[in-house]
Amino acid sequence: MKNWFMNVKASDKISLDRSLPDVRRKECKDIKYDLKKLPSASVVIIFTDEAWTPLMRTVHSVVNRSPPELLKEVVLLDDNSQREELKGHLDEYIKRFGGLVKLVRKTVRHGLIRAKLAGAKEATGQVVVFLDSHCEATAGWLEPLVARIAEERTAILCPMIDSIAAETMAYHGDPYATAVGGFSWALHFTWESMPQREQQRRKSPTDYIRSPTMAGGLLAADKEYFFAVGGYDEEMDIWGGENLEISFRAWTCGGSIEFIPCSHVGHIFRAGHPYNMTGRNNNKDVHGTNSKRLAEVWMDDYKRLYYMHRSDLKDKDVGDLTSRKELREKLKCRPFKWYLDNIIPGKFIFDENVQAYGTLYTFVDGYRMCIDTLQKDEKTSHTLGVFPCQGKGSSPQQMSLSNEGHLRRETNCAQAMVGRDQERGTVMMTHCHGGSDKWTYEGQLLRNTRSGLCLSTDGLKQSDDVIVTNCDSRSDHQKWRFADPNK
Repeated sequence: MKNWFMNVKASDKISLDRSLPDVRRKECKDIKYDLKKLPSASVVIIFTDEAWTPLMRTVHSVVNRSPPELLKEVVLLDDNSQREELKGHLDEYIKRFGGLVKLVRKTVRHGLIRAKLAGAKEATGQVVVFLDSHCEATAGWLEPLVARIAEERTAILCPMIDSIAAETMAYHGDPYATAVGGFSWALHFTWESMPQREQQRRKSPTDYIRSPTMAGGLLAADKEYFFAVGGYDEEMDIWGGENLEISFRAWTCGGSIEFIPCSHVGHIFRAGHPYNMTGRNNNKDVHGTNSKRLAEVWMDDYKRLYYMHRSDLKDKDVGDLTSRKELREKLKCRPFKWYLDNIIPGKFIFDENVQAYGTLYTFVDGYRMCIDTLQKDEKTSHTLGVFPCQGKGSSPQQMSLSNEGHLRRETNCAQAMVGRDQERGTVMMTHCHGGSDKWTYEGQLLRNTRSGLCLSTDGLKQSDDVIVTNCDSRSDHQKWRFADPNK
């Protein structure tokens, strides 16, 4: 399990042609496609030192569950694997597919992003479909993808990604899944609820779902359009950030990102990567440097919000950006503000439409104490703490007071949790909603309107939970200042 971040022994005991549940809704199963009128597809699978059975089960599932009328080929691209069984044995093994599976070898490691581009260039189908090397295609997975591209060639599509348990290989899919993709200002992908306006636009549960971003490795696109709109950024290294780059680019340059609810593909979600993720020049932060490339090219002045999280990358050289900036000009792409206003409206912007923002601190006896998340998981509710101020750009210490009176971070808002005596409590960060606590900021006091208590560091040491207590305008422990993180 440790070497592979999955249970390879369990995988090896399971047939490469195993049956899978058909998790599609009935409405999806009822759709009839005229296969003769649909474009052909090449399925591109990139691998590097992947375990044998997950890789072969990916190939078998695609061949077994794709209509021959649509499946032009499977392109297996070997990104410089070193494992012996992926050499001559693999060449022999794929002969059983009668030429349908094409093996392309790279003798120098390209990394997933550049390898995908190389694989797509080998594809001869009208539609190119990328799958990871540890997936399983289910019944009816391909038809709705190519049918939608036949309707709208500028749509870049994602199947619904079902879960294959890394420990047991158990398959779990949800026919009613309707989440869409979002992003954090640290430029990580997030799952979000489908917006009401998208729910209202869709006339049927089989309709495509417009999504601001895509999750990553699994996508389908018209091959010509994919390359015309810029493919992937070839200077991005290995893996990470390319999914947001293609999402921002597609939407602002006249295309779209869509999830296809009638197409289900299983994916083994592993806790880590079994292969080397170090980039060129021994770069161990490929996600960070890739994300800086996309921020500099596509986000205009909003890149400042990325640098609030990654101030360490502000002056880092991430290679020549000229060709990507020229692509943006050539395609006459819209500004990033258009994307925020039209594709992901309601996305919280840390320093816009707010009363104050920055690091939030008290100054007592010459000592600055800052509000701090203490590196707690912000996907869940957690208490808010205090810690010595770390200087500008320390992401866990950034706070905003919105115009609505919410003391908040990107997705979580501060709630006063007051004890029975009604005179003291802690502060819990919970997912923001219309009923989140409101705070006033007057005379440097931050007062919670529901409890009437004020934010305080009185009696606290570093890493303690910040408290709310009776307001005292004379106490330095309750005098709060916001420091602009950009100054």
